[in-house]
Amino acid sequence: MQQSVVTSPVYRNAGEVGDRPVFQSMLRGAKLKCPACGVGAVYRRFLKVSDTCPSCGEELHHHRADDAPPYFTVVIVGAIVVGLVLFVEMTYRPPLWVHAALWGPLTIILALVLLPSIKGALIGLQWALRMHGFDPDGDGIERFVVPEHEDAPSPRLPRS
Repeated sequence: MQQSVVTSPVYRNAGEVGDRPVFQSMLRGAKLKCPACGVGAVYRRFLKVSDTCPSCGEELHHHRADDAPPYFTVVIVGAIVVGLVLFVEMTYRPPLWVHAALWGPLTIILALVLLPSIKGALIGLQWALRMHGFDPDGDGIERFVVPEHEDAPSPRLPRS
């Protein structure tokens, strides 16, 4: 009787040696801990990712979070604040100075509190999916494969 490998959405490449749990890695990153061991700190300063984990030595400098953490932070904070603004306005109808005093500081505080956790979760996701140099068997070189089609014209370089 032949056994089949059951793949799970929680693991990438399930059945291979060294599976990395995606949810657990993202949760560790959101807690500002190393996605590999869950003990060492991901950051050495506010939003400055450590080159290596101080506990297990996992290299973290490969991450490429770029613009994704601020984007997700804006979406989450915007949804929370807009919902609260609508609720307060419809329920209490406060004067405009109350809105100005509440929502500006709340927006800034929420963004500064959530941004490190969101960035840590994205670093954990990249680590779990072995993206951007987190694959120990890879050579660290990003490769982009352009599919060749019979009907597609060949690329031409501009003349200088």
